[in-house]
Amino acid sequence: MKKSRRRFRATAALAVAGALSVALSGCTRYDTTTPSAARKSPAAAEDGKGGDARFGTADCRKVKCVALTFDAGPSENSPRLLDILKEKKVPATFFLLGKNHIADHPELVKRMAREGHELASHTWDHKILTDIDDAQIRTEFRRTDDAVEKLTGKRPTLMRPPQGRTDDHVSALAKEEGLAQILWDVTTKDYTTTDSALIRKRAVEQTKRDSIILLHDIYRGTVPAVPGIIDALKQKGYVFVTVPQLLAPGKAEPGKIYKP
Repeated sequence: MKKSRRRFRATAALAVAGALSVALSGCTRYDTTTPSAARKSPAAAEDGKGGDARFGTADCRKVKCVALTFDAGPSENSPRLLDILKEKKVPATFFLLGKNHIADHPELVKRMAREGHELASHTWDHKILTDIDDAQIRTEFRRTDDAVEKLTGKRPTLMRPPQGRTDDHVSALAKEEGLAQILWDVTTKDYTTTDSALIRKRAVEQTKRDSIILLHDIYRGTVPAVPGIIDALKQKGYVFVTVPQLLAPGKAEPGKIYKP
C-alpha cells in the first residue's frame, strides 16, 4: 500500500474520532430533518416512489427501512463489498472521496452506479468545511461532483461533510451547489478496530427504524462485517434502501441536513 494512503487512513481515523467529540459537545448548532419528516414534507413525490435503484424500492412509510452508507471510498476493498451487496440484493449509498479514491478507482465508481447504488460526495480532499473559506468549500464540492458526473452521467445531490462537521453557512453553500447533507445515527467506530465481529455487533445493536449506518470501506475490518450486519438486520425485519429511498416520497432538499 502506498505511504500516502497509509497516512490518509491514520489521519482520517483521528479526524473521525475528533468529529464525534465535537458533535457530542454540542458546540455546533444547526437544524436537521429526520427521514420520517422528509417523507411528510411538501416536496414528497405524488407517486410514492423513491430513487431508481435496480434492486427495487420500498415504501418506508409502511416498512422498517434502514440505509447502509459507506464513506471515503472507493478503495481496494470495494470490489468485495460490491460483490456482497449484489449477492444480498442490498443497495447502499456511497459518499465518495475524490483525491486518491475516485481519481484512482474510476472503474469502481462506474460499477457502483451500474449496480444501482446511490453515489454521493464526501468532498475532494476531506478538508473540514467549517475551517476553510468559501472558495475552498466550493472547490471541495465541485471537484467531486464533476468527477462523479463525468464517470456516471449523473451529478450527486447528496453530500456528507468530513467528520460530520457542518454549520448553517456550509448548508447555504451546499444549497448553491444543489446538495443536501446527510448525517447518521449509527456508527460502528470501524476506524478504531479491525474486529469484524465487533463492528457487526455495534451496527446491529444501535440500528432502529430509519437508521442511517455509517461505515467505511477503506478499513480492513469493515467489509467482512457487512454480510453479518445485513443478515442480522434482515432477520429483525429491516429492509435496506438507499438514502433517497429512505426519504421517499419526499426528496432531499438542497441546503438541508438530514439525520435520523
